[in-house]
Amino acid sequence: MSNTSSKYDVIILGAGASGLYCAMHAAARGRKVLVLDHSGKAGRKIRVAGGGKCNFTNMDVAADNYISANPHFVKSALARHNQWDFISFVAETGIEYEEREDGQLFTLEGAGLIAGLLVSKCHRAGVETLLDRQIEEVSGEGPFMVRSGSQVFEAESLVVALGSPAWPQVGASAFGYKLAEQYGLKTIPARPSLVPFTISGRDGKFCKELSGNALPVEITCEKSTFAGDMLFTHKGISGPAVLQISNYWRRGSALTINLLPTHNISELFESHKGENVALHNFLARYFTRKMVGLLLEGQDGETPVSQLTKKRQLALAERIHSWVVKPQGTEGFAKAEVAAGGVDTSEISSKTMESKKVPGLYFVGEVLDVTGWLGGYNLQWAWSSGYAAGQFV
Repeated sequence: MSNTSSKYDVIILGAGASGLYCAMHAAARGRKVLVLDHSGKAGRKIRVAGGGKCNFTNMDVAADNYISANPHFVKSALARHNQWDFISFVAETGIEYEEREDGQLFTLEGAGLIAGLLVSKCHRAGVETLLDRQIEEVSGEGPFMVRSGSQVFEAESLVVALGSPAWPQVGASAFGYKLAEQYGLKTIPARPSLVPFTISGRDGKFCKELSGNALPVEITCEKSTFAGDMLFTHKGISGPAVLQISNYWRRGSALTINLLPTHNISELFESHKGENVALHNFLARYFTRKMVGLLLEGQDGETPVSQLTKKRQLALAERIHSWVVKPQGTEGFAKAEVAAGGVDTSEISSKTMESKKVPGLYFVGEVLDVTGWLGGYNLQWAWSSGYAAGQFV
């Protein structure tokens, strides 16, 4: 099969967040660790995370911030290596960070610092990292054999930290799922998540006309609601609130959007009914002129608020507080920050991340059916799951 063979205690496939963190902790236990990655640079997704500032965790992390077919799966790993553990790790090295809205923590000087920190910690702990290596074949179990070019590497423990197909532009693929299936593990079909929506028809035209405009909203889908900014795009809608709700959206589902969550338009009409202000001027106190024009669709803009019929008031309230839109789809894996779905967690030990069927085979990070909210939760899952496996490989 090859002309060279090298033996390790642990081989980790993938030099991303979960793979590097697992490698670092396994090596700290004295394990001989090899990390293999097809990319030319370790931690590529970390380097572009959070707009290049790396939203590396959140001040408030709980199982409720994750979506999985088994919502309890994340609890053990999150409890044993939580956000405070990772915050301490970052703080000890002198990397400066700031807290933004909703408890999100970002580096002040760029995501490269977090990626660089993991790479240097691995190097210092004696981890061997081989980049630009295509993984051509994985076979055996105890020991596992990994073929790359003319070399074969073997180890008693194999960690799959290959992520998901989200962000193919940084080398993401579905290879991790294929490996799970090769070893007889079930996978849940992956779909793009934390992703903008595409909208067509009349609502699509509304979005296109407002492209580039953002406003605070509340979005509800399938009994979940998120508040935050929404951005209109040429293709539909994006922005933090939209990305959050995309975790809960299924094809065919509708979104209900409150375009003015801080006020009740019916109450505003009532309290200003004595004013002789034209409707379009009244609404312009709360929305841009362009949006007012689109909301009114050329109707009764000049009508004084005091002369609006109850029926018209109710219709406007419905349009503003309960805009129901049915996305055509999403912008796909190319624009998705993560994937929902992945290796079925019922196949995996929540304590060790080891396959229940195949001893020595571990899965960590985004390759698993665990999807976090926007706000540092997916990286925290990478740290927690990577740490968990690193204690047992």
